[in-house]
Amino acid sequence: MQILSQKINLNSMQFNLYKEQFSNYFNRKDVEEEINSSIDLINSKVKRIFFIGNGGSNAICSHMMEDYAKIAGIPTFAFSDASLITCFSNDYGYENAIAEWLKIHFTAGDLLVAISSSGNSNNILNAVKFVKEKNGDIITLSGFKTDNPLKQLGDINFHINYSHYGIVECYHQVILHIILDSLNVRK
Repeated sequence: MQILSQKINLNSMQFNLYKEQFSNYFNRKDVEEEINSSIDLINSKVKRIFFIGNGGSNAICSHMMEDYAKIAGIPTFAFSDASLITCFSNDYGYENAIAEWLKIHFTAGDLLVAISSSGNSNNILNAVKFVKEKNGDIITLSGFKTDNPLKQLGDINFHINYSHYGIVECYHQVILHIILDSLNVRK
């Protein structure tokens, strides 16, 4: 079997697309303000962080749950265990599974970080609405259309105005790492 590989040229269209979009986004003043607001929120009053997402966004949640706990010393949780997901989805329906999990665990002083590339996932939206009803703090990370429902629900909303999963997911990961790297360590 012959394996074909394609080397990337640092001047290729795809590479330049990532580079250009990245530079444009992180040079915006509103993004800087959102990042600083997130840092202030977490440093000033957050006791625990809950990360939620689907698919690639859920992988980001697992990664961030580990890093925020290990590096910043913040108790963190992610709805990412297969047994947990299938149990709550079976008992409450997939669209309500995360909200039902949060009803058990989310308390005053906690932060919900909701990640959805499209901003349209019903299970994420229902969980965010539950936390909003409890007056909990919410940071959202979404992409694609500027009028997506998730972007309208958070206290702080990061939106990547681009319809490419790779770019949107990379930005979400970078944003969360920038925030993490700027937090006061609690250890």
